[in-house]
Amino acid sequence: MIHTDPPTLRILQISDLHFGPPFIENIGAAVLRIAHQLLPTAVVVNGDLTQRAKREQFLAARDFLAQLPDVPRLVIPGNHDVPLYRIAERMLAPHALYREIICQDLNPVLRLDGAVLAGLDSTAPHSAISNGRIFHSQLDACARVFATVPPDVLRVVVAHHHFAPAPDYLHDSTMPGSRRAMRRFADLGVDLILGGHLHRACISNSLDFYPGAHRERGIIIVQCGTTTSQRGRGRERQKNSLNLIEVSPSSITITHYMFFHEGDGFQPISRHTFRRGPVSGAE
Repeated sequence: MIHTDPPTLRILQISDLHFGPPFIENIGAAVLRIAHQLLPTAVVVNGDLTQRAKREQFLAARDFLAQLPDVPRLVIPGNHDVPLYRIAERMLAPHALYREIICQDLNPVLRLDGAVLAGLDSTAPHSAISNGRIFHSQLDACARVFATVPPDVLRVVVAHHHFAPAPDYLHDSTMPGSRRAMRRFADLGVDLILGGHLHRACISNSLDFYPGAHRERGIIIVQCGTTTSQRGRGRERQKNSLNLIEVSPSSITITHYMFFHEGDGFQPISRHTFRRGPVSGAE
């Protein structure tokens, strides 16, 4: 049994909001309610704020984000946040509206008391519209971010696309170069990867997918489902979810919440606790 200390950090993870036709208003309202009830110390938004990267969709997403708890926040773009059908815009200025309305920085870094979060823009508008890509230069930037981080400070990578497949029947392809990136993250001592894109939750460990080095520890992978849209997939088809990550000096606990129409709100449905440091395994 893993003994846990009181959490020193509470990260609310939401993803795949898809403002536009797929967005569900009453579920968005339920997210805002529980976001304040959970008392997070930080919020991570794992991309796909919009459905078609339109100005009005970004403005609606910005208004929604402004109603979340007033705590430090890290937001990254997803592939739906670049224009798909507006070809000239996608080729010449794919993130123009995102930068103007949401955040100028596509690879933001959030430094908290006890944790450093490195956001990586995994969108690749010119080469991999849906599947995403992480470039060598981003991995090098990640290395610089973590170079001076003390060993007891949590190291977190945040990206929209997934570095490991979900263990289910849909068999989604991972990003090109995922194995290379995971090796680099392991070398950098990354503790946690937060992702979206899959439209269903998946909480696992990198050792389930990549043999590689650093067998004494794995990277905890926390994929968030679609929090506010009609586009859930797999076992979360037509469902909505979010995660709360609680960090203490000895453990990391992820509580997975799902929306239930009975009661009109999000309820916890599973809890996963990992020991921090070597020999990381879930209870």
